[in-house]
Amino acid sequence: MFLEIVRSSGLAHLSYILGDAGKAAVVDPRRDHDIYLEIAAREGCLITHVFETHRNEDYVVGSTGLAAATGAEVYHGKQMDFAYGTGVTEGDSFEVGSLALSVLHTPGHTEESISIALYDRGFSAEELVAVFTGDALFIGDVGRTDFFPGREEEMAGLLYDSIFGKLLPMGDSVILFPGHGQGSICGGNLAPREFSTLGFERRHNPALRHAAKEDFITAKTAERLFMPGYFERVHTLNQQGPPLLPALPAPLPLDPASFEDLAGGGTVLDVRSKEAFAGAHLPGSLSIALDKVSSYAGWYLDYGKPVFLVANTAGEVAAAVRYLVRLGFDDIPAYLAGGMFKWEVSGRPFGRMKAVHAEELVAMLDAGEDFTLLDVRAPGEFEDAHLPTAVNVHMGELPCRLEEVPRDAKVVTFCGSGERATIAASILLKNGYENTQACFGSMAACSNLGCPIETGVDR
Repeated sequence: MFLEIVRSSGLAHLSYILGDAGKAAVVDPRRDHDIYLEIAAREGCLITHVFETHRNEDYVVGSTGLAAATGAEVYHGKQMDFAYGTGVTEGDSFEVGSLALSVLHTPGHTEESISIALYDRGFSAEELVAVFTGDALFIGDVGRTDFFPGREEEMAGLLYDSIFGKLLPMGDSVILFPGHGQGSICGGNLAPREFSTLGFERRHNPALRHAAKEDFITAKTAERLFMPGYFERVHTLNQQGPPLLPALPAPLPLDPASFEDLAGGGTVLDVRSKEAFAGAHLPGSLSIALDKVSSYAGWYLDYGKPVFLVANTAGEVAAAVRYLVRLGFDDIPAYLAGGMFKWEVSGRPFGRMKAVHAEELVAMLDAGEDFTLLDVRAPGEFEDAHLPTAVNVHMGELPCRLEEVPRDAKVVTFCGSGERATIAASILLKNGYENTQACFGSMAACSNLGCPIETGVDR
């Protein structure tokens, strides 16, 4: 028997491949599915079963591609009408060598959500080893229940019944394998570890302290988690089955002149570091550092426009392609060959973004300088701690709330470390806010330097 976790950084997505006696099953595969084929080949197994715990919203699944490559059958909850695969219901069981995988219907996050209970029949046919919970139960949190407007209380009640009525009673020693780890937008307080048991979560998971159903429902309906617009697109792709990719997109390396000619019809995505973007960038480009592409690209890219990449190396381009494909962005025609160096020596204009140090920012505040301090963190982060005079606009809402940002004044963007502030600054620069700056270090630097910090104010 083997079981391996496949991690997809940025999305904080956790998928699994497990097998025995020449057969293997995959739970919640990502779209670039080659890694599962590699693991199965290494273990001498054929992938025969693919399980989707629910219709995922934050990434495009790889089930159809994996099935096409292996002949495996895809299984998901029958309560939703998928255009592919086979619907399953509670009690359905599947054999993979000496392993038995049994389905539980655990709705709440979505209507058709299922969990997969794992038995090792070589030791016991009655006692569970582990359970794959998808987005029903996480380590340190539970799944969000706000995907069905007007039915928030109903869905929270269903999730309570799934967790307290089905999952936790399975036994304290059962190992928990969730669909996401810390950093996922599918929950608000996931723990920074990937291992736990149902018993540990029952005793220590903050979201499970509400043992009474009414209290649990009240807590869940009070949550205010950001809902990126790209979720709708991913929902549709995952229900209909995403287009099959015979291979990952292979963007062409273009010289500056050719790149400039083509890129005007799409979005230029700069995946270099914030420091590199500040020094020199293509005018009008969107800055999202490579390790943040999975987290934020879906918030700002248009599915109807091609994406053109600016990176330091071909390796970074290849990584960016994988991250974009996982979000359903397949139209990636080209990247700038030679990066910004080639652009600069061609004589073409480039933009710059001033980086503001935290001490400089405090001095500006103390002097009463006229500028807009734009804090782009989530409202909860802002209320916990923020600088005086700061205005809070969540970075995901910024493109549709630009009218709230004074166009003629200096704007300094601010976040937790400077990463999100740089993304926001690039959006402002792209939209003609020429006097835009970003505070590198942001709240992390301010905390270390002892900046004046206010709390609890709803701006």
